[in-house]
Amino acid sequence: MARQQERARRTRAALVEAAAIEFAKRGYAAASVNTILEGSRATKGAMYFHFQSKEELARAILTAAMEMFTDVTDQWLKRTDLEPFQLLHGLVLDIATLFRTNVIVQAEFRLIIEPEFYADVKSGAGQVWGRSAFEFATRAKAEGLLREGVEPEKFTRVLAASLAGQRYMADLTSQSGDLALWFEEALEVVLEGMASSDWIENFHREGWATVESYLRE
Repeated sequence: MARQQERARRTRAALVEAAAIEFAKRGYAAASVNTILEGSRATKGAMYFHFQSKEELARAILTAAMEMFTDVTDQWLKRTDLEPFQLLHGLVLDIATLFRTNVIVQAEFRLIIEPEFYADVKSGAGQVWGRSAFEFATRAKAEGLLREGVEPEKFTRVLAASLAGQRYMADLTSQSGDLALWFEEALEVVLEGMASSDWIENFHREGWATVESYLRE
């Protein structure tokens, strides 16, 4: 029984990974179930034992991506050893790493910009890290690190749009540069416009702190 359960677990994981590769490459509508089966080395019967449809496979990927984002953001939110913007910087770099190295996350991003999954944007993985960014912005405001008149909601909304735009343009133009650098640049531009003058002065003098990633490449 234990051996059968392990085999079933591996088959399911292989199907999810193969589907993620296919969705990330072709999108949902154009994704081929046959290609997913070839990539996973699973039979059609095995696939339909675990997933009733291609949509169920896609939703499994959305769930897996949310779990990954939750795990990373929770690690950063636990920290209090650095000021909020330094911690947000570390989180942003880890998000960039996920986008660059993790096919589940890459597939999730491709799925939520397609019509079939527009509604999932409101509850998707992006909302997980967005709530974390809002928490850091709230801490920053309490510590006087945001410019007068700037609210955490505004800061988070502008930052999220900037990072999503960088990620989308990287795909649209097939750019092969450093996504972490582009995310860092987007964060710096937002901070230049919204952080307090004291924070900006200190940042210009000392720059970003060196923090270790929570991701293993």
